[in-house]
Amino acid sequence: MPDVVLITGAATGIGRLTAETLARGGHVVFASMRDIAGRNAPQAEALAALARREGLSLHPVEMDILSDSSVDAAVRTVLETAGQIDVLMHNAGHLVLGPTEAFTPDEVAQNFAVNVLGAHRVNRAVLPVMRQRGQGTLLWISSTTVHGGFPPFLGPYGAAKAAMDSLAGSLALEVSRFGIETVIVSPGAFTTGTEHFPKASPPNDQARADAYARYDDVTSTIADRLSALMPDDAHPQVVADAVLQLVNMPLGTRPFRTVVDLLGDGAEEVAKAATGVRRGFFERIDLAELLTPQPTS
Repeated sequence: MPDVVLITGAATGIGRLTAETLARGGHVVFASMRDIAGRNAPQAEALAALARREGLSLHPVEMDILSDSSVDAAVRTVLETAGQIDVLMHNAGHLVLGPTEAFTPDEVAQNFAVNVLGAHRVNRAVLPVMRQRGQGTLLWISSTTVHGGFPPFLGPYGAAKAAMDSLAGSLALEVSRFGIETVIVSPGAFTTGTEHFPKASPPNDQARADAYARYDDVTSTIADRLSALMPDDAHPQVVADAVLQLVNMPLGTRPFRTVVDLLGDGAEEVAKAATGVRRGFFERIDLAELLTPQPTS
């Protein structure tokens, strides 16, 4: 049976690729994005045209993850159309690039709002549906910055992704008895095939940013330095393919974390060790059953 999948931030990049890949894989996909009638109208129409052309169940839907009313409306649309949500994929996020000191507290808070609070807001709309049904999957697009090496001048983004990852890990334990599974996918950096780096936001405090001029050779070449470590054919489609493979696996059999890293930044080794430590700790406190979704009657 196909799964009904709701994806956040599906206008471009990994979200867009995954929406298309899952739909071509036979799933019912709701590709959410904000301003679907304005700024993202071309992206929404392209997805709708693809669905018509290939006979896919792929539906663009309006959702601003920073708005309670927008999120609630999007979830209602999905439920009215498909009747359920099997997989919620948290993909929406935004990269910032520049000296950490130069980002104002409000700018850092805004990055957390997009990368962390937005996911929490969508969870609050979807989890009651999954809990009532007694099954579901939360699939989080995290980052190898959480466990691997990553370059400087990505401070607020790295902190927000780590917070999101921690939230996912804690929530996983709190929803497993409702038959809800948590899956984390940690992509490495992709400097092509997404708009992640081209659309990265600089800090607003230009005076403080200028004070870091001695690092201009670093900030201006981060993307190039990462690209130099990538295979020539590197493309974020590999992340979408990994998501499709995970979604196709039976509930309760999916790995907690999947690292998709073409850079070799060490995240896979650290994540493997962290997963082992996590399981060992919960075995010691006799709560290992929380690590696996429990079937509900």
